[in-house]
Amino acid sequence: MYKSLVRPLLFLLDPERVHHISFNLIKFSSSIGFGSIFRSLYAISDKRLEREVFGLKFKNPVGLAAGFDKNAVLYNELANFGFGFVEIGTLTPKAQPGNPKQRLFRLKADQAIINRMGFNNEGVLEAVEKLKKKHKVLIGGNIGKNKVTPNEEATKDYLICFDALFDHVDYFVVNVSSPNTPGLRALQDKEPLTALLKELKIANTKRGDKNNDNGKPILLKIAPDLTDDQLLDIIDIVNETKIDGVIATNTTISREGLQSDLIYTEEKGGLSGKPLTKRSTEVIRFLSEKSNKSFPIIGVGGIHSAEDALEKLEAGAVLIQLWTGFVYEGPALIKKINKAILEKS
Repeated sequence: MYKSLVRPLLFLLDPERVHHISFNLIKFSSSIGFGSIFRSLYAISDKRLEREVFGLKFKNPVGLAAGFDKNAVLYNELANFGFGFVEIGTLTPKAQPGNPKQRLFRLKADQAIINRMGFNNEGVLEAVEKLKKKHKVLIGGNIGKNKVTPNEEATKDYLICFDALFDHVDYFVVNVSSPNTPGLRALQDKEPLTALLKELKIANTKRGDKNNDNGKPILLKIAPDLTDDQLLDIIDIVNETKIDGVIATNTTISREGLQSDLIYTEEKGGLSGKPLTKRSTEVIRFLSEKSNKSFPIIGVGGIHSAEDALEKLEAGAVLIQLWTGFVYEGPALIKKINKAILEKS
């Protein structure tokens, strides 16, 4: 029904407008009792799907990537579609409008999306207020820096977000790989990234000591455009800083092999969807093999089918996330993936 009826109607409208319409529809339908219907249609409860990763127990390995529920508005409602975890953000210390519109482009021929949103969000404190209600699902907090913050002061922004969210999320994701904040990807270089992650680990240890635990898992989200040498640096950084894992990958700045009209493919921003499938899997496999599986990897990028998901898992991912595939394929994709995993178990 989604692909034959709902999607064609939604795809007639501007992508960003559709995003807001979809949010309102999900919110409203859940408020009048459709949440249980969504769960019956899409959610699968089976012990064999459970995964224990970096000390957390996930109901299933299929999560929603950051960027969909930026401001922690809809995480419980989205859980009704069967997600095992939902990642909110990217959040910054201060609210910011993001880049000028139009900033979201749908490439139908490629089953892809280009976005240059620019970390548009209401600020971390607004998200905290929304996160105070009971969670139906594990929540990841994806954190970044404000656009106006220079890179040499970026650590302060990440620490502000970390401190504010600590009591309200289950794990953290350090986003230094979005192509839509000027200069952000320079923080992926070995020296500044190591310094940033060490500061976050220190803050995590302090908060953990207060709570008599180990703090919260910290993951790093990386770009698919890194070279092999840069990926080897990432492995060294993870091992040196003792963070808990990597999310591979963010969106790409590559436009190789696209079939859509130039009017769309030449737009600036990060590309997600089907064109990213192969490269994100290559990055997962490289990190897994070269690190001897020394840290967990969450695989994301171009997952539009159960087969795509299984490839990510076979390449070395322990969990996966959807975003563009969720937009193109609808919530039935979550159930298809979980069923395929059960069939393989």
